Amino acid sequence: MFSESSQVSKADITILTQQLDTYPQQVWVFIGVSLSIIGCFQWGSHIHSKFARRRHHESDEETAPIHNIQYKFSLRRIPLAIINFYRVVAFRWTLEIGKSYTLNMAEVLVTMTYIALLLTYAFINTTSVEGQKLDIFYWSNRIAVLASSQFPIVTALGTKNNLVSLVTGISYDRLNYIHRMMARTCFMLLCIHGVGEVIYPSAQKTSNNDWVQAGTIALIALAVVIVVSLRPVRSKVYELFFYVHFIGVLAFLVAAYFHANGIYGSYWIWPSLVIWALDRFVRVVRLAVFNHSYFGFKSGSGTMDATTEMLSEDIVRVRLRRPPHFHWSPGQAAYLIMPSVSTLPFEAHPFTIASFDSSLLSTAETEDQSGGGENHETQVLGSSNSLWKELVFLVNVHGGFTKKLKEVAATKGTVKVFVDGPYGPSVDLGSYDTSVFVAGGSGISYTVPVLLSVIEQVRKGKSSCKRVVFIWSIRQAGYVRWIEEALIKAVQLAPPSLTVSIRIFNTGSPSMTQSMEEVSGLPNITEKIVTFEPTSSMLLSLRGVKMESGRSDLDALLKEEVSMASGRMSVSVCGSYGIARAVRHALRFPVSGPSSVLSGGPSVTLYVESFGYA
Repeated sequence: MFSESSQVSKADITILTQQLDTYPQQVWVFIGVSLSIIGCFQWGSHIHSKFARRRHHESDEETAPIHNIQYKFSLRRIPLAIINFYRVVAFRWTLEIGKSYTLNMAEVLVTMTYIALLLTYAFINTTSVEGQKLDIFYWSNRIAVLASSQFPIVTALGTKNNLVSLVTGISYDRLNYIHRMMARTCFMLLCIHGVGEVIYPSAQKTSNNDWVQAGTIALIALAVVIVVSLRPVRSKVYELFFYVHFIGVLAFLVAAYFHANGIYGSYWIWPSLVIWALDRFVRVVRLAVFNHSYFGFKSGSGTMDATTEMLSEDIVRVRLRRPPHFHWSPGQAAYLIMPSVSTLPFEAHPFTIASFDSSLLSTAETEDQSGGGENHETQVLGSSNSLWKELVFLVNVHGGFTKKLKEVAATKGTVKVFVDGPYGPSVDLGSYDTSVFVAGGSGISYTVPVLLSVIEQVRKGKSSCKRVVFIWSIRQAGYVRWIEEALIKAVQLAPPSLTVSIRIFNTGSPSMTQSMEEVSGLPNITEKIVTFEPTSSMLLSLRGVKMESGRSDLDALLKEEVSMASGRMSVSVCGSYGIARAVRHALRFPVSGPSSVLSGGPSVTLYVESFGYA
C-alpha cells in the first residue's frame, strides 16, 4: 500500500496505517473549526453593522454636529477599543518585503500556524517499534498523505464559486493569498516526501514503477505552477500564468491521482478534481446564461459590442450597453473575455466595474452646492448615462492582452465582449458616520461607485453618514475629465445633512492640458491620439472641491479626518502598493488605537483594494 522495506515490522505498518487515517482528519477538524469561528465573527460583524445603522437613525437627531465634537473618556467603550486594537495589529501592522510586497500580521499568523500544524502532525510519533526516532518510514509516508489531504481545500480556495467564501463571508479574491500559501506549503511537504523516498532503501528498487513516475510528473507540474504563480511572474506575464496554471493544475491532479492510487489510495485526490471541474462548469453556465439571455447572440444586434477609447497613454476605457437584468454592487468586478483581442478565445481577465448600477444619477434632483443659488440639473444630469446605463471598465495597460487592447482603443475600435460576473464583495458603508475614499489613478473604478452609493443611501434615508471625503492622486490635471460629471453629481446630489469634500492632487505637471504622444508599436499611427481639454471650472467652483499640485500627505489628511470624526469611520483605498501602505501607516497607533477610542474618538475600519492581478 505504501513504501516499505524488509526492516519494517508489521506493528509499524499497523501504527502508520492508523495514523494515516486519523491525522489528516484531525487537521481537517482544526481547519473546519477555525473557518467556522472566522465565519461567526464575519457574519456577526455584518449583523452588528445592520443594527448599528438602525441605532444611528434612531439617535440621529441627538447627534452633535460633526465639527463640534467633544471627546470624553468612557469605560463603556472598552469592547470597541479592543476591536480597534485587533484591527490595527492584525491588518495594519505589516511585514514589508521590498517595495511592492506586503503581508499583514493576520496573514503572517495564519501562515505560521498552518505550516506549524502540518509539520507537527508530520513528525510527531515517528519513533518505530524498535525505538528508532524520526523513522523515515513514518514521516516520509505520513507527510505525503497530509499534503494530499489538503488538495480539496487548496483547490476550493482557488475557485471563484466556493463554499469557503459562503461559510466565512470572505470573498474569493481575499482568500486567494491563503490558496497560494497552502499550495506552496503542500509543495514543501511533497518535496520533503520526495527526499525521503530517494534516501529510503525501497525507493531504489521501485524507481521504474508507474506510480513513481506519476508522482515525479505530479511534483514537476506543481513546481512549475508554483513558479509562475510568484507575484513578479504573474504580474508581468499574466497570460503565461493563466495558461500554465490551468494546464499545470490539471496535469498535477491527474498524475497525483494515479500516484496515490498506486500506493495508499486516492480518496483525497478525486474530490479535488470534482471541485475543479465543478467550478469550471458553473462558470461556463454563468457565462452562457448571462451572455445569451442578457446580451444575445443575434448577428448584427451589436448588443455584445464594446467601445474602446484611450483616456491616457496607459488607461483604456471599455464601455458596453448595460443588460437590463444584469445587476452589480459598487466595488464588484467582472471577468471580460474578448476573443478578437486575446491570444486564445477563452481568456478571462478581471476588471473592476467602474459604473454605478442605479438610476439615481438621471432621476434625482440636485442640491445647490455652488453657492450661487443656481440649479445646474439641466447642465449635468442625464448627460452621462454611461454612469448607470453602461458597463464601464478602466483598464491599466501593461503587456500581453492589455497591450493588444490598447492597439484597438488607439483607433477607437469596437470588440465583442463576453462578461462573467459580477464577483467579489461590496462594502456596506451605511452604518458609518464618516467615509473617506482614497484612490490613485484608475483606482477610481472602485471608489467612485462606492462614493455614489453612499450618497444614494443618505438620500433614501438608509444611511446616517454626515461626511464623505474623496481623495484622488493623478499624474495630469486632464485626468479629472474621466469622472468630472460623476464628481459634480456627487456634490450636487448630496443632501444638506451630508458634507462632501473632494481633494484632488496633481502629482505631475501643473499644466491643465495634456496631449498623448505617439503610441509606440502601433503601425501607421503618427497623429496625436487624445487631447485633454482644460478641467471645467464648474467642478472647481462647487463647495468642498479643491485641486492641488504635488503629492498628497495622506498621513496628515487622515489624521485630520480622524480628529474631526466621531462614531464609526470607514477608510476605503484603491491604488498602488505605496498608497495602500501609506494609508495603513497613517491609521496605526495612536491615531485609531484603544486610547483614542476610549477617549471618544472614532472606530476606524479600513478597506483595501489593490491594483493588478497579484
